[in-house]
Amino acid sequence: MRSSPPLSACSRVPPEALALALAAAFLHAGWNVLLRGSDDVAARTVVVLCLSVVLFAPVAAFTWRVHVAALPYIAASAVLEAVYFVLLTAAYRRRELSVVYPIARGSAPVFVLLGTAVVLSRAVSGAQVAGVLLVACGVLLVRGLRRGVEGIGIGLAIGVLIASYTLVDKEGLHHAAPIAYLELVLLPIALVALPAYVWRWGFHPFTAQLNWSTLGAAIGSFGAYVLFLFALRLTAAPGVAAVRETSVVIAALLAAVFLRERVTWWRLAGAVAVAGGVAILAAA
Repeated sequence: MRSSPPLSACSRVPPEALALALAAAFLHAGWNVLLRGSDDVAARTVVVLCLSVVLFAPVAAFTWRVHVAALPYIAASAVLEAVYFVLLTAAYRRRELSVVYPIARGSAPVFVLLGTAVVLSRAVSGAQVAGVLLVACGVLLVRGLRRGVEGIGIGLAIGVLIASYTLVDKEGLHHAAPIAYLELVLLPIALVALPAYVWRWGFHPFTAQLNWSTLGAAIGSFGAYVLFLFALRLTAAPGVAAVRETSVVIAALLAAVFLRERVTWWRLAGAVAVAGGVAILAAA
């Protein structure tokens, strides 16, 4: 049985992984704002999935490297991401982005840390725990303290899914190239989502989403996770996941500008806390 190195021995986030995770954060926040800004979130989600698969298929073919050992991880990740997209669509149809996004993305690195320590039985450093917890506290402030339990349940459920497919993908990437891996994860989701949507609502809502905003969301969605997968190959999952979740700050600012959602001083304080947590993780 292969022994796993203690996480403390590889907890420092290399500069390349930090840059990739931060770039992924910007792209991820951007495509979520584009998704939430649609009048038909479900239709745009399906179009984004289909466009992502089509646009990146040539790149996946050119960089193809997938071993048979990767298939169980690809299958598990596909199931988890399918449920993630279903819950994300449902959440954005009912809640503001500034409510759902911080809870989902902020809780994910905490769940990744727990999964790494409990499921994978890897040691966790004190600095890493402090950094992740500071990021988690920061995203709660970004969300706002006066909203009660609004959006918490579905946000935490999405966070669990993010953490789950992050840990699955971390192991799966030992057996496949990142772009080919993600292409195989998203392909079955798109193949199921498209006919299911068209059967229920018809082609018109689907074709109405074929515009520049949806194209940008598709590129951002696939590109953000590809960058994240490359970062995962360079260092441990909890640190990369926490750095990527700085997207909650970016998303809050973009939501204020483009979706006309309110940004308070509490959210700015949360942004500082998130930045502090990232700094701790980067230096740990």
